[in-house]
Amino acid sequence: MTNPLLQDWDTPFGIAPFDDISDTDFAPALDTALANHRAEIDAIVACSAAPTFANTVEALEAAGSDLDKVLGPFFAMAGADSNPAREELQRTFSPKLAAHFADISANAALFERVAAVWDQRDALDLTDEQARVLMLTHRGFVRAGAALQGPDEARMKEIKGRLAVLGTEFTQNLLADERSWFMELGEDDLAGLPDFVIDAARAAGQEKGARGPVVTLSRSLIVPFLQFSPRRDLREKAFRAWEARGAGGGATDNRNIAAETLALRKERAQLLGYPNFAAYKLETEMAKTPDAVRALLMQVWKPAKAQANADAQVLEGMMHADGVNGDLAPWDWRYYAEKRRTAEHDLDEAALKPYFQLDRMIDAAFDCATRLFGLEFAPLDVPLYHRDCRAWNVTRKGEHIAVFIGDYFARGSKRSGAWCSAMRAQAKFPQVQTPVVINVCNFAKSDPALLSYDDARTLFHEFGHALHQMLSDVTYESVSGTSVARDFVELPSQLYEHWLEVPEVLREFATHAKTGKAMPQEMLEKVLGAATFDMGFQTVEYVASALVDLSFHEGEPPADPMARQAEILAELGMPPAIRMRHATPQFAHVFSGDGYSSGYYSYMWSEVMDADAFEAFEEAGSAFDANRAKALEEHILSAGGSRDAAELYVAFRGRLPGVEALLKGRGLIAA
Repeated sequence: MTNPLLQDWDTPFGIAPFDDISDTDFAPALDTALANHRAEIDAIVACSAAPTFANTVEALEAAGSDLDKVLGPFFAMAGADSNPAREELQRTFSPKLAAHFADISANAALFERVAAVWDQRDALDLTDEQARVLMLTHRGFVRAGAALQGPDEARMKEIKGRLAVLGTEFTQNLLADERSWFMELGEDDLAGLPDFVIDAARAAGQEKGARGPVVTLSRSLIVPFLQFSPRRDLREKAFRAWEARGAGGGATDNRNIAAETLALRKERAQLLGYPNFAAYKLETEMAKTPDAVRALLMQVWKPAKAQANADAQVLEGMMHADGVNGDLAPWDWRYYAEKRRTAEHDLDEAALKPYFQLDRMIDAAFDCATRLFGLEFAPLDVPLYHRDCRAWNVTRKGEHIAVFIGDYFARGSKRSGAWCSAMRAQAKFPQVQTPVVINVCNFAKSDPALLSYDDARTLFHEFGHALHQMLSDVTYESVSGTSVARDFVELPSQLYEHWLEVPEVLREFATHAKTGKAMPQEMLEKVLGAATFDMGFQTVEYVASALVDLSFHEGEPPADPMARQAEILAELGMPPAIRMRHATPQFAHVFSGDGYSSGYYSYMWSEVMDADAFEAFEEAGSAFDANRAKALEEHILSAGGSRDAAELYVAFRGRLPGVEALLKGRGLIAA
């Protein structure tokens, strides 16, 4: 029987046939796909004709289509709906894929052909996009170690293989810790919690097979519990478990994995002639150097820390007034911050939350995309990998643009966080293909599903990434969609968050779950007025994580990452009641793969741009200004990585941004 993963998919828009795929199909399909890819690479090397852009670079672009068909659905399912079989497949696939691509990047004959095309680049009649693809291809080989020989070449392969294994182990350990822990709540323990938290806790209890409601380590449940529970003992218990993920000793402990990863990354960078991994990694980003990253982060750190310290004094005073002596603790901050927000802004999260229904927020994100870019979204009835998933056919003027899939609810089989990925990326070569894009979130499941304001921002954020994929309009897949510099990739996502804050959007879509009435104007004004509330806390927990990440990869790899983490935070003067947003044993952005290693600062770098970019709409007089929307699509969303990121931004805005708009937007300096 033919493996369904490798068949021609006779499905709507070529979506993976999830109803025909079983876990046992993946391993044999991968082996076949790898063999086919090796044959394609061998054919490029064996070509008797002199190296050209077409027979070398374009041939590389066209190779590996079977791999895409296997890995697109596999990684979507492994991240969002894992099980023991898929976890075992991940452990098997990671070193196998690392070895496969290491062999390609170390193929001296292949690199010789790429280098030959590169050497004659000025004599070739290439389009701007082709010139860009050639540069990126050549640079990718060099940075992967193609020029290495002998023992250095062999060691590079070993390092890549080991890093792939460690990244998978880190992710699976974290998922195991998040999945295994929950705290059962008696009926008395629910006192003081708003209905939406109780409903989410009961739903989580059902999912865990518990006797009653539970608190899990899903951010969408534990954060509101920390905000609202008057039980300091329970808040502490939950927070300590949340903080201990990946650091509990035993088989799922990530601390040694982090140490080994950091050491191997430095060795990898030094083999390529760089002093440290941060220098290697940042060379290809907008920031270019660790010094530039540190300069940005410290510009933000100083006012943020000052604000956080001032806020801590207020919150500690409130705690003492409650009769709780001692210092403000991390499990106290959110509780008293919520009380303060209610008092100062007369904004009650429990009263606010019914206005942020998941379905209405999806509608809002879609409507903004319709008004800005002319996109239309129609429900699509197709088999997907989980019953919670839903799909839409995305069109413009009747023409199919993309398939969009949403997988929004938390479950034990899903890793934490939120992300966007493309099961298939947009391209026109070697044939036209439209993207299949998925947003994955971890919202608490209830009926109806209600979001916090932060949850709603997350939904808009991930949909901004999705738009970057869906509106991509390039020839080659290697520069399609979000295939851009890491510190540029968060611009479209963070920029899209701004449309949630547009009053007319909230007036139309923030409707009450029970009454259907629009959010009262007074409440709307309070929501927008409180947008920068507690921003000192939020900025400190983020920037601390980014600075630890940078220091880990710029300095000597620590034998004890936790001790080094503590040293870095002490040097910064970290407020004692605030923890890093992602402590080292949970820092999946940095340790589950190379993606954000030395690059967690990217969110802040992009925020400098997104604050400035939204100002362009405000200066034009409307958040939906047609000319600004057209420029955004033309110069950023459709362009992918076909041009340098700084060039794209200047083409959109006319200049590069400064940090002032960000600091004003966060309320850290006067507007």
